[in-house]
Amino acid sequence: MSSLTGVADGRGARLPRSARRKQLLAAAQEVFVANGYHAAAMDDIAERAGVSKPVLYQHFPGKLDLYLALLDAQAEALAASVVAALDGTDDNHERIHRVLTAYFDFVDRDDHDGAFRLIFESDIVNDPEVRKRVESVTARTMRAVADTVAADTGLRRPEAELLATALTGSAQVVARWWLASERPVTQDEAIALLESLLWRGISNFPRTGAPATPGA
Repeated sequence: MSSLTGVADGRGARLPRSARRKQLLAAAQEVFVANGYHAAAMDDIAERAGVSKPVLYQHFPGKLDLYLALLDAQAEALAASVVAALDGTDDNHERIHRVLTAYFDFVDRDDHDGAFRLIFESDIVNDPEVRKRVESVTARTMRAVADTVAADTGLRRPEAELLATALTGSAQVVARWWLASERPVTQDEAIALLESLLWRGISNFPRTGAPATPGA
């Protein structure tokens, strides 16, 4: 039974549609992260959310629709975090620190929900819709960094994007390795080490409006 203001699942609970959708997404995230896409079942997601399957299907016609909705939400969260990190300061050393922190925080959230796996370790990445979303968030974060690199160094766009890819790629790969290795050093120490490595390289490109020549 449904209405404009809420959805009842036959178990006595009625929530506004937006609240119910949020509840279903949270339950689905737990199941997808724990089991992967292929092993996850809509029955399990409905049970985790405490609703009937008809209620689940009222919001999401199928498992892929539910997964894509989750992927969209997580991709937006990561992209917004990286953009905020860049916009929060004019100091490029601090920008690197903040971008790295954004990736580490995304991978190692306080509740350890493992949501980053939906983007970086998906077992359905070969699906065209999933691949498109993964590539989109990767490109969006890279372009945000490249915009800053190009503006501050005068490098041509391809050169700026190459450096931006190195920075964002290093951030997510190292953050995932660090978590998988059971945090062998503190997060602050890990970020400081990677920050030092990356800054030593990118600081060779001076802030200038004139085109820079790498290695000059």
